[in-house]
Order: sequence, then C-alpha cells, then structure tokens
Amino acid sequence: MTDRRVAHEDRDDALAALLAPWLPGRRWFPIKGVDARVTAIGGLTLADPEGAADVRLLLLRAEGGGTGAVLQVPVVLGTDVADGDAALVGRLPDGTAVVDGAGRPEFERAWLAAADRPDGAASTDGDGLGALGAPKVVPGEQSNTSVILPGAGPDGSTAMLKVFRGLTEGDNPDVDVPRALAEVGWTHVPRPLAWLGAEWPDGDGTAHGHLGVLSAFVPGAHDGFELACDLAKRGESFGDLAEDLGEVIGQMHRALARALPDDVLPADGAADPGATDAGSSGGRHAADPEPGLSPAAARVADALAARFAWASGIVPELEGFGDAVAALAERTRLLADVPHRQRVHGDLHLGQVLRGDDTWYVLDFEGEPLLPVAQRTRPDLALRDAAGMLRSFDYAAAVGGAPAAWTEVARTAFLAGYTAESGEVDPGTRAHLLRVLELDKALYEAVYEARNRPDWLPIPLAGVQRLLG
Repeated sequence: MTDRRVAHEDRDDALAALLAPWLPGRRWFPIKGVDARVTAIGGLTLADPEGAADVRLLLLRAEGGGTGAVLQVPVVLGTDVADGDAALVGRLPDGTAVVDGAGRPEFERAWLAAADRPDGAASTDGDGLGALGAPKVVPGEQSNTSVILPGAGPDGSTAMLKVFRGLTEGDNPDVDVPRALAEVGWTHVPRPLAWLGAEWPDGDGTAHGHLGVLSAFVPGAHDGFELACDLAKRGESFGDLAEDLGEVIGQMHRALARALPDDVLPADGAADPGATDAGSSGGRHAADPEPGLSPAAARVADALAARFAWASGIVPELEGFGDAVAALAERTRLLADVPHRQRVHGDLHLGQVLRGDDTWYVLDFEGEPLLPVAQRTRPDLALRDAAGMLRSFDYAAAVGGAPAAWTEVARTAFLAGYTAESGEVDPGTRAHLLRVLELDKALYEAVYEARNRPDWLPIPLAGVQRLLG
C-alpha cells in the first residue's frame, strides 16, 4: 500500500468548523447524544482528471462523551452547486461551495486516478474515466459509505467503492482479508480492485491505514437480511438458503485458515499478548486455569462472565439471569476439547452477506471500525461467526413476524450446512460453545438495543431467555 502523507492546510480549519454541525446528522458519526469537538488533522488533495473541482480528503478528530475518533470526510470544493442542493454542506467565508464528496463524480474520478491496484493490474491515469456512470450512494450504512460506480470495474463493469469513515492505525482488514481470500481462489468474496492508503499525524508520531477500497460488484444481488425478512413475512422457509449459507461460511473458515495461516493458533495456546476481553469480571484469569483444565475453555468462560457483568450493569432486565450465566460459565470451564483459534470474519450476520448468481457472497471483514486493528484481527473461535449468524435469524423472524418454527428450521439447516464444511469438532462441544457464543452475542445486542433501539430490546432478551432456559 502506498501511504500518501496527510498535510494540514489553512482551509482545513475552516472546513472543520463548517462540517462540525453537519456531522452529527450522519449515521456513521460515532459520537451520539453529546456535543462533539471537531478539529482538523489535515487532508489529501486529489486531482480530478477532468479538472471540474478540487477534491479534498479531510481527516478530522472528533471528541466528546469521553471518546474520540479519527474520521475521513471527502469534500468537493468549488463545484457549481445551487443553494438548497441536498449535497451542499455550506460555503466557506470566501463563498466556496463545500459539497459532500461521497456521491460526486469529481470525487470518484479523483479517487480512481490516485488508487493503488493489484500487481500487474492496469493503473488508471484518467483515460476512460469519462465513461463512468452516475455514482449511487448505498443508503442505510452505519459505519462507512459505499458507492455503486458503473464503469469503474474491469472492461467497464460496475464496481463498489467503500469509503472508510472511522480510521485507526493499521491496514484495514476489509482490504487485506478479501485480497488474501481471492489469492487462494475463494470466490465467495467480491474481489478487491483498488485501494487508497494514507499516513497522518497521531499524537507524537504517525498512523497509517486504508482510506477506501474498490471491489467487484455483484449485479442483481439481494441483501441477506432483507431476503430473510421478506421470506419470513411471506411465511416461506429460509431453510434451503440457510443450509447453502452454512456451507459457504464453513468453506470461508477453511479458506481463511489457508489464506492467513499465521493467524491459526492451537486451542490451548497462550493468551494473545496484551489481549483483553470487553469488560473485566475479575476472579480467575483465562491464562491461569485450575490444574488439568483447558486454558482455551477458561478463556471462553471468563469472556462470558465478563460480558454478562458489563451488560447486566447497563440493562436491568438481565439481572435475573446471573445464576444461570454463572452456571453455564462453570460448565464451559470444564470443556476438554476446544477448537483452535484462527482469523474469522468477526461481525458476521445476515446483513454481511449477499445472495447473487445462485450463491452467497460474504462482505465487510472490517469488524468494529472504531476498535484498534490489532483487536479486530485477533484469532478467535470460528464458531463465533456461526453464532452471530444464528442470532441474525432471530432478528429476521422478529422483523418478518415469523413464528419460532421458522427460526428453528433456518437454524437447523444452517448448522447442517456449516457442520458439513467445517472441521471435525465433537458435536457436544460444538453445541455447548455455540450456546455460549450466541449468549455472548445476545448480551451485546441487549446493550446495543437498550441504547439505540429500545423497541427492539425484546429480541435479544428473548434470545437470552431461550439460551438459558
């Protein structure tokens, strides 16, 4: 990756002041419910091959409520846009129009001309960019901004540009993991076509990371969650599609182990240096279990206890489940056979898969954008991905108004497909770990829903009840 050095310009401070009141209305802005302080780190100026306007990739630091983030905001400056245009953010003191760049052709052309491409791939120097179709921003995204770009792919095909909004130190796994999977011949991930990286000031040093990635587009594909919800509403089974999806996810885990073999760790390997689980439950530490017990099992047990301690302190409805969680954690500590850890997706659910060409494609290997890359890429149990997908079936059934039987058919079919393609694991151990990891996910969901969508809180609470019943 070629790191372009971010530099501060005088106009960046004026841009930050102009963008500050606009940012809280963006779904990807991470600071909610409190006033945020927004300052300019600097940016990159990219040249539009057609010279229609200036393109500035602005990096901002947003702080508030005890948290902070580095954000990327592409803007187009000086383009001919009328007051009242939805894309117009505002005007600088000298009257220069400032436009949200993500869906603008000036930004797309400049980005494509500047991006790095795979070894041997033709670079884009501006020739042929005039053949680009109208960009279309994908609605509804919470963490990044994706733009469908007709004509940006090989031989004039359509491609998808993802603009990373939250930036942290390190190569973005949503670039590196699909590249690695494509290199080992796994075809269920959209192939990366180009990427753009930068280096920016960070405290007394510098940080580097990806700013965005261009990937192959799957035409006519359906979002997995929307597809499942539609079937649930119509009372139609998701079973066959779920089994196919389970097979693809099992194949994905095998492909990840081939593509990133250095990220496969023995089941009872030492804890990752510096790794910590969200929340601390105190008591025994996973790296120092009782004699004769598995360190890997202790890690899983401690993580569940820590997750419950954190979640129950935020969601009062969870407090009554304490004894059941503690008992499940102790049974987990006694497991003798825990699978190895490896690179996983990390945030797998129905919204991260597409159905197209009569098969499934897996997207968004980025993980939680605001966590450090080192945490997002830590080896984990592959079953955590499977558990995340199982939890997603509960959500699809709830949105679609389907009965419990609909969910059970989908769950059984998914696990049948996944088991057929994943490695040998004792069935009892697999069932137990899936229960624990589903519960861990449901506890996280309960906190998220309580904070963001209180009307949806009954969905994870019902999951907690079922898993502990």
